[in-house]
Amino acid sequence: MNIKLFKSKLQGEISSPPSKSYSHRYLIAAMLSNKKSIISNVVVSDDVFASLNCLKAYGCDYVLNNNKILINPSTKMTNCPIFDCKDSASTLRFFIPIVLTKYKKAKFIMSDRLFNRGIDVYKQTLKNIDFTVEKNTIIIQGELTQDIYEVDCSISSQYVSGLLFALPLLKQSSKNYIDMTLKVLSEYKIKYDFIGNIIKIYGNQTYISKDIIIEGDYSNAAIFEAFNYFENNCVTIKNLNQNSLQGDMVYKDLFSKLNHSNCIIDVNNCIDLSPILFVFATLKHGATFINTSRLKQKESDRILACKNELLKIGADIVVEDNCVIVNKANIYHSSVAFNSCNDHRIIMALTLLVSQFDIQINDAEYINKSYPNFFKDLKSLGLNIKECD
Repeated sequence: MNIKLFKSKLQGEISSPPSKSYSHRYLIAAMLSNKKSIISNVVVSDDVFASLNCLKAYGCDYVLNNNKILINPSTKMTNCPIFDCKDSASTLRFFIPIVLTKYKKAKFIMSDRLFNRGIDVYKQTLKNIDFTVEKNTIIIQGELTQDIYEVDCSISSQYVSGLLFALPLLKQSSKNYIDMTLKVLSEYKIKYDFIGNIIKIYGNQTYISKDIIIEGDYSNAAIFEAFNYFENNCVTIKNLNQNSLQGDMVYKDLFSKLNHSNCIIDVNNCIDLSPILFVFATLKHGATFINTSRLKQKESDRILACKNELLKIGADIVVEDNCVIVNKANIYHSSVAFNSCNDHRIIMALTLLVSQFDIQINDAEYINKSYPNFFKDLKSLGLNIKECD
């Protein structure tokens, strides 16, 4: 799907879509809990659909009714179940240790890109588990046991979250090292101690069922707030938890800084905001972004993707090992179509360019990975959009 977006005035209110990060976590907690529960305010993006597939493979039943999902935990067992994670890294990384608490052998299948991102952290951490890696397939064999797990979080904290979900199900206690997942565990009455960088998870626990309403997603809401810093746009964003633990809720502070000066921004705790911040800085005063190395291991190499696309409008971007420097430059309207790079974050970030001129984004269907209603919501605010060849 190629789309043309015409420079328009964005006005009105928008409800932030539900948090994809929390959706994954609450669906898993409900799957592991002791009885039926309802998870409300869910948008079944491609990634959430991948987790729902894996719930079913685990032995759980669910019923989808509009934006509500009834989860019915089950003790059903399958011989070497197949977990189709599609392109969802969260699904793959969360489910591997969880599956090892129930099945001694299981198969995970996935997209080319997700397969190439690898699971080296688990290979290094889960010493007693056998990993057989083939094209787009990972077969795991073994049993998750009580242990002290030291996890490298430099690539992703999702590996820690996967273990945090799994360890309460073991017969004995374990230790390890994060806030959103711990919040979900607490809501399902899972006990743990968190001292320094050590998390002690008590074993032989039960997830106590609870009905949940998913809060709004700050990372997906950020693009709408970004438009407010450009002339003639006025968008109000609803459905955001002001006390949220989502790291991306810092976007207002970051946009304010970038709006006034060339500054230094640390993206370590808001890595998903980086593409939008790069585009914002390109259109404003420039900036230096540090702790960017993890962006190379996302759905695309987000540093290279942003640089290549923004060069089309005259951007001046310097890439270093763990740093991206966006220099102030003379931006011009390019008639060249932009590429989505098969990445939902790149699509959202490039959309900000329509605050300056008409644009075209090719392969825009990849927005469905996290936000299938994105263009519909932009239209509701007055943006003129049409599909093109």
